[in-house]
Amino acid sequence: MAGLRLAFFGSPAFAVPALRALAAAGHDIVAVYTQPPRPAHRGQALTRSAVHEAADALDLPVRTPDRLKRNAEEHAYFAALSLDAAVVAAYGLILPPAMLDAPRRGCLNIHASLLPRWRGAAPIHRAIEAGDSETGITIMRMAEGLDTGPMLLRAVVPIGPHTKTPALHDELAALGATLILQTLDHDPPEIPQPEAGVTYAAKLTRADSPLDFTRDAASLDRQVRAMVPWPGCTAVFRGEVLKILAAAPVEGNGEPGAILDAAFTAACGRCALRLTRVQRPGRAATSGSEFLRGVADWQELRLT
Repeated sequence: MAGLRLAFFGSPAFAVPALRALAAAGHDIVAVYTQPPRPAHRGQALTRSAVHEAADALDLPVRTPDRLKRNAEEHAYFAALSLDAAVVAAYGLILPPAMLDAPRRGCLNIHASLLPRWRGAAPIHRAIEAGDSETGITIMRMAEGLDTGPMLLRAVVPIGPHTKTPALHDELAALGATLILQTLDHDPPEIPQPEAGVTYAAKLTRADSPLDFTRDAASLDRQVRAMVPWPGCTAVFRGEVLKILAAAPVEGNGEPGAILDAAFTAACGRCALRLTRVQRPGRAATSGSEFLRGVADWQELRLT
């Protein structure tokens, strides 16, 4: 079929495979909307989003409004594009009704969960953290509510006992690119989201970082795997905040936070958590056992 006239909305790396796939499939992408450049990294230099970089490489026109709500000029510009559809993937701003209703086939969202589970900002992380056995991609036609629109296509991806956010993120991003092409090609019928089973994936903050060793080891392991690379997980050891880069639940018992062995295994509320890779502030990452070799009195210490 002939390529469709599209706009694309997205900002982080998750959205890039879909943008590239749409361009490669021959669709006419007449506008790419993304977040404005923001200060980033140590020098706080203005940095363009991953989608902005990808759009520039594809020689696509980019728009970076800092707001869409009550932005009549942008609404008028968008309506004048005479779009067949708009594709949205982790854009970062809410599209107002004036924009949702403008394209002929509406605005289609690539959402990284099996809706209605994990509506909201951080579905990949929260699925791992909660111990879900599966997640996936849902292509939905957007409505005014938060991820409430009817579903068009969905596909399932398993979550294993060692799954971490980066690998799952990349797998879902690639799957989203495949599914949005299928959706545009075949225009599948709408399926209303069920009212039962709705959960919300709260935005990540640094409050998600500290490990609470009074909890069970399995839940702490999921937290570590979910919060990589950001905000990461931490524990306080000898008054110093230690980054916990990788861990594994093991058998063991003791007072929560107590160090049980030279492999840097910490007792939890249930079982124990072996800290397999850690990092001190300003130092290189190291294995937990190597880190502990430099601590003579580790038997007397605790993690909090």
